[in-house]
Amino acid sequence: MFRPQETISSREAEFLQSLREWIRKHSTVCVAYSGGVDSTLVAAVAHEQLGDAALAVTGVSPALAPHLLEEARAQARWIGVRHRECATTELQDPEYSSNPTDRCFACKRELHLHLRPIAEAAGDAVVIDGVNRDDLGDHRPGIDAARQAGVRSPLAELGIDKTVIRRLSQALGFPWWDKPAQPCLASRFPYGEGISAERLQRVGRAEAWLISRGFPRVRVRCQGLSARIEVPQDCLQDLLEMSQADPLVQTFLDLGFTSVSLDLEGLISGKLNREL
Repeated sequence: MFRPQETISSREAEFLQSLREWIRKHSTVCVAYSGGVDSTLVAAVAHEQLGDAALAVTGVSPALAPHLLEEARAQARWIGVRHRECATTELQDPEYSSNPTDRCFACKRELHLHLRPIAEAAGDAVVIDGVNRDDLGDHRPGIDAARQAGVRSPLAELGIDKTVIRRLSQALGFPWWDKPAQPCLASRFPYGEGISAERLQRVGRAEAWLISRGFPRVRVRCQGLSARIEVPQDCLQDLLEMSQADPLVQTFLDLGFTSVSLDLEGLISGKLNREL
């Protein structure tokens, strides 16, 4: 059993116990596992309570940055949960590739079409995900697709929010407890602007280059062939200074962008949802 390595509040302890009890009520579960802090906590507790009756499954497509897939694999090994990967083909669906405002619905619908037979083969497992209470107040059409597929969200059902998830992950000794939120690469494109594997890979390579230069929290927004870099406000000066010594602009041009700019407002998750 994962035991807190530091003191947690009575409220946090109650949340952890409630999550354990929620999981334990099921004989077998299949976790929709992205490798983010939320789904990793769910996968860890599922493995803790159910052992090999818990299975974590990651959907793999060009929208998942390669370094995030590697992190998901490493974290699954660390917590000991059984881990599978399945290829998804949402890019073949015009309801996804045309990038409408409900694009995430098509993405999650595709994911759960693949997870259902995997869950059935694993003993008719209950499919669960890492949606938390905070997610319910955002524009998340993917949640509707998951609900329609019969997916359960223990964190949201128990009222566990992102702050508690990070605190529990830190207290349990998970090295990734402060890992930045990393929405899929499709979120870098304005709604209505088509998405392709080539465009996703271009953005993924640009972000990987910046991450390798010491900017773990970064978005490369893409409109047409123009790249707009977002980093936290307190990192703007560092990025400008780095770009003077490192070939940032040339690197982006070599990737196929035709212009590069820096967003002076800084990184704001979900910025493209403002138009909604």
